[in-house]
Amino acid sequence: MSLSRIVQRRAYAFTAMTRAYSNIPSFTKPNSALASMSPSLRVERNYSAGSQVKETHVMVPIPMYGVAGNYASALYVSAVKANMLDRVESELKTLMEAVNSSPSFRNFIKDLSVPRDTRLKAVREIFEESSFSDITKNFLAVAAELGRLRQLESIAKAFMRLTLAHKGEVHAVVTTVIPLPAEEEKDLKQVLGKILGPGKTVKFEEKIDPSILGGLIIDFEDKRFDISIKTRAAKMERLLYEPVDFLNI
Repeated sequence: MSLSRIVQRRAYAFTAMTRAYSNIPSFTKPNSALASMSPSLRVERNYSAGSQVKETHVMVPIPMYGVAGNYASALYVSAVKANMLDRVESELKTLMEAVNSSPSFRNFIKDLSVPRDTRLKAVREIFEESSFSDITKNFLAVAAELGRLRQLESIAKAFMRLTLAHKGEVHAVVTTVIPLPAEEEKDLKQVLGKILGPGKTVKFEEKIDPSILGGLIIDFEDKRFDISIKTRAAKMERLLYEPVDFLNI
């Protein structure tokens, strides 16, 4: 059974749990301090990569920041050490597809009122029916335990950026009014390839946004090239409103 089917099948249970805890007065919900002291709420992460893990020092290919970046970096390092990067990447994509296909589960993992043991129970139930690797299971257990499931999408996106960089690929988002002709896309890839340097391949994601009026916007790594008509028109408008110093003309 696919993960999406598993999540969909349990959607009613997720909704019921969320509603149940949203109706409990706040003073009866276990806070983080009580949860860490209560033996019944402790989580034992028994998922390990075993003998497959290589005791080598692994560096992330690009710097990552914030909570999502920290979690993504930790997952990347674990996956590389176990020589399971491709599998973990595939599992994370499958997981996000399942999450996005179930509004009930998506709301459940983002609801801060749901206690930690309830989140862990939901994750464990998915584990039992999925064929995820121990590394992915470990990651989800930690995220559930520390209340980071609500940031799962951001963590997954950061992790995908790391896997692309590991393969020498750069994810570029190109925003245009209409789809780029094949010849223009080829030329644009060549230009970006020269900017990025040798050994890197550009992977395009095209977005259509009529509001930019024309031209294009390119986002890659931490850079943005905005040569849209909308931006150029805004710059021109600012220039027209600036006072003119006739003495220096």
